[in-house]
Amino acid sequence: MNQDEILRNLPDDATRAVAHYWQTRAAQRRKQKEGGKADQGLRSAVTGGAQMDGFIDFFTKLITHVGIHGEYIFKKKAVELPGFFRPTKEWDLLVVRGRTLIAAIEAKSQVGPSFGNNFNNRTEEAIGSALDLWTAFREKAYLESPQPFLGYFFMLEDCDASNRPVSCPGTTF
Repeated sequence: MNQDEILRNLPDDATRAVAHYWQTRAAQRRKQKEGGKADQGLRSAVTGGAQMDGFIDFFTKLITHVGIHGEYIFKKKAVELPGFFRPTKEWDLLVVRGRTLIAAIEAKSQVGPSFGNNFNNRTEEAIGSALDLWTAFREKAYLESPQPFLGYFFMLEDCDASNRPVSCPGTTF
């Protein structure tokens, strides 16, 4: 597939990844309900994992298109990297050739209803993961690897609640 075809297919590939996300959430919710072990609230739709796999596959397609062979791409297994503040961290997708880290990508999502608090948690998680990796990189945990690509993909449900301004109480010191 050439560059023009890849670019032409981007909207369709992204649409398939989004559809996979919602279909997987619905299937996980049904499965837990049928098994009588449904989590509280909307958690049953996400605790089974795999809802972001469509995006990871989409990113994998893009990575292989630019010439990186599939044998260097890791997802679901062998996805732990050393950290600085914690021994290891699992990533959703790694590109590693030999002992050289090329890329680390994490994919997260959030749907309502409690956007304010959960978004803060996801933000802290993203910043913490990045700081952990960059500190480990600076301290030579990745030997002499050149600076890797670090990606954090976040899908946020588009709805009234996610578009509403969040109030921020003032703080006095």
